[in-house]
Amino acid sequence: MTSSKPRPSYSAESRSATAPASVPAPTPPSAPTAPACASTFTSDPVSASTSTSTPASASASASASASASEETMSAKTRVAVTLGEHVRRQLGRMCGAAGFTDTSDGSGLPLLDLLDLLGPAAGRPLKAGPPSPSFVCDDHSPVEFSLAFSAGSPVALRLLVEPGCVATTLEERGRLGRQALEALAARRGFSTEPVRRVEDLFFSPVMDGSFALWCAMDLRPDRPAGIKVYLNPQAHGRERSAHVAEEALSRFGFGRAWAALREQAMPRGPDRDRILFFALDLDGWDTPRVKVYVAHHEITAAEAHTVSGLLPGEPAVRVDEFCRVAGGDVVRFAHRPLVSCLSYTERDSMHPSGYTVHVPVRDYAPDDGVARDRAVAVLRRYGMDAGVMDSAWAAMTSRRPSDGVGLIAYLSLVQSSRQPPRVNVYFSPEAYAVRPPRTSDRVQEGRVR
Repeated sequence: MTSSKPRPSYSAESRSATAPASVPAPTPPSAPTAPACASTFTSDPVSASTSTSTPASASASASASASASEETMSAKTRVAVTLGEHVRRQLGRMCGAAGFTDTSDGSGLPLLDLLDLLGPAAGRPLKAGPPSPSFVCDDHSPVEFSLAFSAGSPVALRLLVEPGCVATTLEERGRLGRQALEALAARRGFSTEPVRRVEDLFFSPVMDGSFALWCAMDLRPDRPAGIKVYLNPQAHGRERSAHVAEEALSRFGFGRAWAALREQAMPRGPDRDRILFFALDLDGWDTPRVKVYVAHHEITAAEAHTVSGLLPGEPAVRVDEFCRVAGGDVVRFAHRPLVSCLSYTERDSMHPSGYTVHVPVRDYAPDDGVARDRAVAVLRRYGMDAGVMDSAWAAMTSRRPSDGVGLIAYLSLVQSSRQPPRVNVYFSPEAYAVRPPRTSDRVQEGRVR
């Protein structure tokens, strides 16, 4: 049972940045779907690293040494580590990297929330492999971390979890996911009415697509967590995803926004501009949002800039530059697609109040050293604390950035009509595998010659 707390109105700008993962089930990078706030599984050609970039600060080295010491264990001990233990350690260290004094948002609940959302998967040994082919990360880890940066503001830590990931069918995942969401709502004291309002659109008796429901938490040290859910517009089949998204927008009062969204964000048809997620802010937000994510296959930075023009005013002028820096001067994003997120609030029923572009940096960099350097370059360009990146890397792993690719999954630029730009960096737990660095030839495809 959910509490009787009044349902928040979907209005104005939200309390903090759009989340992603970065969106977003396992397909090759050139295949149709890739998320904004999550990763897709790929089988890229692999070879020795082509980069030697590594974090260089003394504090990062100290943190890395501490992390390495903690994770150094005998083979017998390591095989007994569970998924819950693995992500619990990462959560604790990421809270430290973000400047939190403990693994909480002031309520003491995030760790409990994380483990409860994972359910039986939390107690599953890593040696047993992933509980299911999760769409969240390349190695099928059902958890993703991200850091949200804003100049002059504290860093926020986000968690994305796939509840119900132990189930073998999407229908069962949807049922278990909603049960987990209801339990979280009862504990946190918020209403799940917005999800129930559209459950017929996103939970059919026979479900299609790559996931059923994800739940995300936005953690800050000085306020309760922000809770959001991601739903699958392809639940009734890929060909009906646009209809599902249009109807869902209408039920929240944004039906008049659909025509412009379709014409400007999906001008090339569903094979190249595909609706990926429908997301709802549920609790902890001053101004809840309804969000639509669109994956853009074979798009250029200039074309992404055109999509951002849906946001009124001048904030979107930075989009093409951001795409080039994050993507490494790629001319056309021919592998994993770029993802746009359009946020709507009740202050304007026709136009988005926010636009986010998500760049799948791991598919356009030879290794995580290069991905890390691009993240640092973006953060510095916008006057944000790039030093946190080294602490975050040490919090997630003890390996060298040049030894793999994919721990840094996405970089995103969040812009709104009422707030300064924000940058999000998405991290995979690498609970089950590390993708080796790829060849330089693979990365050079699509670059300026």
